[in-house]
Amino acid sequence: MSHAFDAARAAADDSGLICGYRFEPGAPAREITLGAASELIASVAAERETADFLWLHFNLAHMGARRWLERADLPAAFHDALKEQSPTTRVERDENALVAILNDVHFHFGYEASEIATLWICVNRRLVVTARQSPLRSTDRLRVAIRAGEAIGSSVELLERLMRAQADVLIDILRNVTREVDRIEDEMLTGRLKVKRVELGVRRRLLVRLQRLLAPEPASLYRLLQHPPRWMAEGEAQLLRSASEEFSVALQDLAGVQERIKLLQEELSALMNERTANTLFVLTVVTVVLLPVNLISGLFGMNVGGMPLQQDPQGFWTITAIILTITGGCAFFALRRRPD
Repeated sequence: MSHAFDAARAAADDSGLICGYRFEPGAPAREITLGAASELIASVAAERETADFLWLHFNLAHMGARRWLERADLPAAFHDALKEQSPTTRVERDENALVAILNDVHFHFGYEASEIATLWICVNRRLVVTARQSPLRSTDRLRVAIRAGEAIGSSVELLERLMRAQADVLIDILRNVTREVDRIEDEMLTGRLKVKRVELGVRRRLLVRLQRLLAPEPASLYRLLQHPPRWMAEGEAQLLRSASEEFSVALQDLAGVQERIKLLQEELSALMNERTANTLFVLTVVTVVLLPVNLISGLFGMNVGGMPLQQDPQGFWTITAIILTITGGCAFFALRRRPD
C-alpha cells in the first residue's frame, strides 16, 4: 500500500499537483490523485446529477502543472488571467464558470512587490482548480482545516472560504496600520514625533496600492451577484454576497485610516509652518534688537572730528546706557507684537 501511495505522490509531483480532494455529501473530504481526478472530470457528463465536487491545487512553478492546465477544458478567461503581470483581486463570470484572482501579502511598511502571492481560481459546479506561484497562507489554512475533517458543501462554498481568507489578510493589514497611526498620533500629541511628512505620504500611497491590489473589483462582483450561473443556488450566491460585504466593511475602514493619515499630514505640515514662523520671528527680533547697537557703534566708530562725548570721562557709560535703553525699547515693542 505504501508503494501505491508513493507512486501516486510521484505522479502528483510530476504534474505539479500540490493537493487534490474529492468532496461528497455527508462524508469527509478524501485525497485524490490527478489520474483519478482526470477520470472523474472526463465522466462528469454521466454524473451530472451528483453533488460531489473536486478541488485540485497546482504549483505553477512546475511545468507539468502548466501543461495539464493547458490541456484541461478551462475557460479562456482563466488562461488569460494566468498571463497577467500584476493581477488584481477580482471575481467574475465566464460563461458557465467563475474565474477569481486572490492576492496574499506578508504586510510591512517596507514590503516589495515580490512578496505578493497570487492565487488563480476557476470554479464550476463539479470542479475547483486553483494555481499559485508561491505559497499562500489562505490555501495552507484551508488544507489544514480539510485534513482536520471540516466539511465544505459546494464548490462555491470553497471559493467563499478562500475569499474570506483574503478578507482576513486585509483586516490584518488594517489592524497593523491602525496601530501605527495611533502611535504616530500619540507622538504628535506629546511633541515627540519623529516621523516626517514624506514618510506619512509613503504610508498613504502604500495603503492605496494595497487597496487596489487586495480589494475585489466592485463592478465584476456586482455583475456576478446580479447574474450568477444557473448551477449556483441562491444560498451559494448569498455566501458570496456576505463575503463581498465583509470586503466592503474592511475597505471602508481602510479608507478611514487613509483619511487619518491625510489629517496627520496636514497637522504635521501646520506644525512645521508654525515652527518656521517662530524661527523667522526670533531672527527678526534679534535683527531689530541689534540694529541700534550696530547703528550707534558705526557712528561713533568713525574717526572724524566733532565726535560728541569724546573728552567726557563718562562718555562710554553714557553711550552704553543710550544703547541699552534703545535696545530694550525695541525688544519690548517687538515682543509685544508677537502673534499667538
